[in-house]
Amino acid sequence: MAAGYAELLGTRHVTRLLTGTLVGRLPNATAAIAVVLFVRAEGGSYSLAGLLSAVYGLATAVGQPLLGRAVDHYGQPRVMLPAAVVSALGMVLFAAVGTDPVPLAVAAVLVSGLFTPPLEGGLRALWPSVLKREDRVHAAYAMDAVAQEVMFTAGPLLITLAVALWSEATALVAVNVLGVLGALSVVVSEPSRTWRSAPREAHWLGALRSKGLLALLGAFFFIGLALGSITVAAVAYADDHGGDAVYGVLMAAIGLGALVGGLVYGARQWPGAPEKRLRIVVGCLALGYLPLMSAPGATAMTALMTLAGVSLAPAIACAFIVVDRHAPRGTVTEAFSWLVTTFGVGAALGTAVAGPAVEVGGVAAGFASAGAGGIAALLVLMATQRVLAAPGDMGSVVAASENDRNGAAEPGFRTGHQA
Repeated sequence: MAAGYAELLGTRHVTRLLTGTLVGRLPNATAAIAVVLFVRAEGGSYSLAGLLSAVYGLATAVGQPLLGRAVDHYGQPRVMLPAAVVSALGMVLFAAVGTDPVPLAVAAVLVSGLFTPPLEGGLRALWPSVLKREDRVHAAYAMDAVAQEVMFTAGPLLITLAVALWSEATALVAVNVLGVLGALSVVVSEPSRTWRSAPREAHWLGALRSKGLLALLGAFFFIGLALGSITVAAVAYADDHGGDAVYGVLMAAIGLGALVGGLVYGARQWPGAPEKRLRIVVGCLALGYLPLMSAPGATAMTALMTLAGVSLAPAIACAFIVVDRHAPRGTVTEAFSWLVTTFGVGAALGTAVAGPAVEVGGVAAGFASAGAGGIAALLVLMATQRVLAAPGDMGSVVAASENDRNGAAEPGFRTGHQA
């Protein structure tokens, strides 16, 4: 398994693209905690901190697919780097003015979220031209999903360390400067500079005209809802079983499970259609969430949280393949960005749903929301089997890369290529 990932990382451009993308995404991964810590340091209320975090999250959800569509039109460097700079300047303005006046703070955070560059979707659009073979691209999707888990675990720790060493404002500025440097590292690389989206049909819906993509987005909305619910329910559980330390252990446990699951999933080739495999993986994901309702002692709960996380990274990696197969020609970055957006909106709703559920029915009800989200995701995939089984005239990025190298012009299989 380690040898396979080492081979991937040893391929030219892979380590640079993966590292640059992860560093470039640090501002987004740490925004929630960085904004809250800064607002509290400025004397603002938790309500204001929550409002500003929500504004950033919603703005990011809106901006990602729009910027993704722009990348498909104009290429990565002309969109990614300017967006990263504007996003960072928004946070620098926020750090400079603080929370007074509030409208200016809201505007600064709004701009920062809206212009967050779609580096995540952009990286997945680059993998086929860099790795050349379908099996290696699929392994890279799994490695990408694993790297996300590491980033979202390490990011908050990095912010906490920066606050301890300097200040909340400095931490906010520093992580956004790092984000610009990460984006710069990606867009000046040869694969990013030479990548071009395939010719696309002019359509106002863009990637959303694909029924298969819509079905996938519906499923991942509910997976996001499940994860958002777990975040809140775990807080309520920790309040009854030891406080913040227990909460940290539980979140680390679900991250560890996802890490292990992603590493194992990406270490081998899987037979059969990825749409069918996704139903199986999401079914396992839903089954993993249901036992959390029992809310046993802390040791047993940690084990259950680890198991609950095992199927997450494989589900995400498999979803990348399905997006690849169903994205309309010339919309690959936008399609991947829609997956990011839908997942994030679902997670936000999950936190909103789980709070009242815990107040009414206790910890078990909070985790029941997660279980319900997992089951709903599976039902969506089951109900849309026929749509997902027929990509139709939607093409694979991998196939596109193959066609470009071979000089083929098979209709429907040119979502991305090198200039």
